[in-house]
Amino acid sequence: MPELSRSLQPRHITMISIGGMIGAGLFVSSSAAIAATGPAIVISYLITGTLVLLVMRMLGEMALTVPTVRSFTEFARVGLGNWGGFVAGWLYWYFWMVVVPVEAIAGANILHGWSGLPTLPLGLGLMAVMTAVNLMSARSYGEFEFWFASIKVAAIIAFICLAAAYAFGLTSNSTPTFGNLTQFGGFAPKGVVAVLAGAVTVYFSLTGAEITTIAAAESKEPARAVARMSSTVIVRILTFYVGSILLIVSVVPWVRIHAGESPFTLALATMNFRWASMAMSVIILTAVLSCLNSAFYVCSRVLFVMAEHGDAPQWLVQLNARKVPVRSVWMGSVAGVLGILAATNHNQTVFAFLVNASGALMVFIYMMIAVAHLRVRRVREATNGPVPALTMWWFPWANYLALGGMAAVLVGMALTPEMTRDLYLSVLSLLIAAGAFLVVDRRRRARGS
Repeated sequence: MPELSRSLQPRHITMISIGGMIGAGLFVSSSAAIAATGPAIVISYLITGTLVLLVMRMLGEMALTVPTVRSFTEFARVGLGNWGGFVAGWLYWYFWMVVVPVEAIAGANILHGWSGLPTLPLGLGLMAVMTAVNLMSARSYGEFEFWFASIKVAAIIAFICLAAAYAFGLTSNSTPTFGNLTQFGGFAPKGVVAVLAGAVTVYFSLTGAEITTIAAAESKEPARAVARMSSTVIVRILTFYVGSILLIVSVVPWVRIHAGESPFTLALATMNFRWASMAMSVIILTAVLSCLNSAFYVCSRVLFVMAEHGDAPQWLVQLNARKVPVRSVWMGSVAGVLGILAATNHNQTVFAFLVNASGALMVFIYMMIAVAHLRVRRVREATNGPVPALTMWWFPWANYLALGGMAAVLVGMALTPEMTRDLYLSVLSLLIAAGAFLVVDRRRRARGS
C-alpha cells in the first residue's frame, strides 16, 4: 500500500495544531456571540473549550494506545468498527469540503475590498494557488501553514499585550477598564440561558485542533505529536480564546460590539491605534488563507485514508513522486470550484443547503470519538495492555461529561431558531452517510460470498 511522506517537522506540526484553532471565527464571528451574550461570553468559551479539551485528551490517549492509526476519523474505526470509520470519515471530509469554498469566498471578499476586482475570479485565483501549494508536497503545505499560523499567533499575542496594558490602566487615559465587565447590565446581562446559547454558537469556532492527527501521519513521530497537542491545547484555548475575548469586553463596552464587525479592530481603535482596520484586514486574510490551506490538506488526506480501507474509490490511493495523493487533491479542488460557482450564482439555494447541512457535523464526529475512546480504553484494560504515558482524566466520567455537553449543544441548536435548520440538515447528512455504509457493506459481503 502506498505510504505518505514523513517530511513534516515538529515545528510544522506545532503550528498546524495552533493554526487549526485560530480562524476568522475568532477574529470576526466572535462579535455575534459577544453581542448576544455580553461579557459572560467568556464563560461560554470556557464551557466549549472544556468539551474540546476533553476530546483532544481522548485522542492523545488513543494515539499512544494504537500508534498505527494515521487519521483523526480512523480512531472511530478502531473503537466502533468499520461503520464508524466510514461515517466519521465521510462526514469529516464533507465538513471540510464545504469550508473550502466558504473560506475562498471570504478571502475573495477581502481582496475585492482592496482592489475592487470581481469576487468570482479572485476566489478561483485563490483556489488555484492553494491547489498548487498542496500538489507540491506535504512539506510545502507545512511551510505555508507554519508562516501563516505564526502571523496569527504573533498578532494575538501582540493584541493581548496591548489590550492588557490598556485594561490595567497602564496606557489608557483613565483608570483600569475592567469596570466594563459589569457596568452595562451586569456580567451576564442576557441571563444564564444566553450563556449556554453562546456556548452553542462558539463551539464550532473552537474545533480544528484535531487537524494535527491528520498532519502527524506525515511526521516522523505521529503518536508523540498527537499526544503533545492534546496536552497543550488547554493553554491555547485559555490564551487565544478566553484571554483575548476577556480583554476585548474589558477594553470595549460590550454594547458597542455589533455582529459582523471585528471586535479586535474595535478594541484597537478604542485604544487609539489608527492602523487597526488595515492591520486586522491583513491578519483576517491570513487566517482565511490558512484555514483554506488546511481544509484542502485535510480533504485530500482523509480521502486517501478512506480509500486505503475501501471506503472511497481505490484510484484515490495513487501518489506522485513526492508522495502526494494528487487525485484526492484535485477532487477537493474541483469540489471547491463548484462550491464557489454555486455561491456566486444568483440562485444560492444549493450552496446554502450544503453549508447548513454541515452545521452540526463536528458535534456528531466528536461524540463518535468520545464513544470510540470508551471502547478502546476498556479493551486495553480488559486485555491488560500497557498503560500509555498519557491517559484520560477521570475515566469514564469525563467521557460521559463530554458526551452530555455535546448532546446539550445539539439540544441548544434545536431550541435556537437560527440553528434549527442547520441541525435538521446535519441529521440528514448523518443518515445519508449511515445509509451509504449499509449499501457499501452489503455489496462487500455479496462480493465476499
